[in-house]
Amino acid sequence: MPTPGTPLPPSLIPDCTKPEAHHAAYRSAKTNDMIFVCVARQGQRWKVELDAFSSSGATIPDEAVAVLRSAAETLVLTDAVTQANIAPDYISMWAIETEQRAREIAAAFHAAMHGLRLLYTAVPRQQR
Repeated sequence: MPTPGTPLPPSLIPDCTKPEAHHAAYRSAKTNDMIFVCVARQGQRWKVELDAFSSSGATIPDEAVAVLRSAAETLVLTDAVTQANIAPDYISMWAIETEQRAREIAAAFHAAMHGLRLLYTAVPRQQR
């Protein structure tokens, strides 16, 4: 198991298809002060969900959200996902063809959210 507060590899992204699994994974993320991430089956396809409200870190700045949004738009344009919602503290993407692909996407965005949060915490914003 990775150290709390570090990104999860695809194999450790929880399957939250069942509501009780979702509640347990969210509770665990909150207890460990981590960004919540999961995959869930929706019919024949999969959904990815990330929620930074489960951790006490700083909100991801608009400039960083733009990076995440651009990556999600590329996934939509290439048909890897059908739809994506990106906000400063929440990401969801759905209609992903396979569980493995959903896990890869979830792990990548989980790592990106962590990295962008750390970067924007370490690098002071310039006054405009």
